[in-house]
Amino acid sequence: MNVFAICGSLRKESFNLKTLHAAVEIAPKTMTFDVYDRLADVPPYNEDVREKGYPPVVEDLRARIKKADALLFVTPEYNFSVPGVLKNAIDWASRPPDQPFSGKPAAIMSASPSMLGGGRAQYHLRQMFVFLNIFAVNQPEVIIPAAQQKFDANGKLTDETAKKFMGQLLVNLQNWANQVNA
Repeated sequence: MNVFAICGSLRKESFNLKTLHAAVEIAPKTMTFDVYDRLADVPPYNEDVREKGYPPVVEDLRARIKKADALLFVTPEYNFSVPGVLKNAIDWASRPPDQPFSGKPAAIMSASPSMLGGGRAQYHLRQMFVFLNIFAVNQPEVIIPAAQQKFDANGKLTDETAKKFMGQLLVNLQNWANQVNA
């Protein structure tokens, strides 16, 4: 199963990027990950540009989403929502024709120094999923609060409860994807 994974943070030492790396390590061996690393290269959405054709970086993004069997979003929370760079990439990828998100199973994870762990960003992402026709796995929720205390000096996730939920979410994503893609 090919999972397209995207981190909503641009920081090299982002807790969410570390969470994504932990997910790749914990995932069932039957999952492979296409980790998107070009988020910073996606230009600000502009319909005038899109009408003339997608920029190559956006064509690549759309193709990778379309090719995936499932999606994994790992996002911080900025101002009670998803980061602008992630929303911008979603806006670009979701434009017609052939919106590549439609019908894709997806899972969400978040990590934050706050006590809410990015839960509000997850909520807003789920709202976007309705319009995009993305089929989210609802449980378990992987929300890592006080993230600065949950990773070691090498960036490895040390919170066993978070690892347990993460592993279960990925198994559920695989099972859900098998049902949706059948």
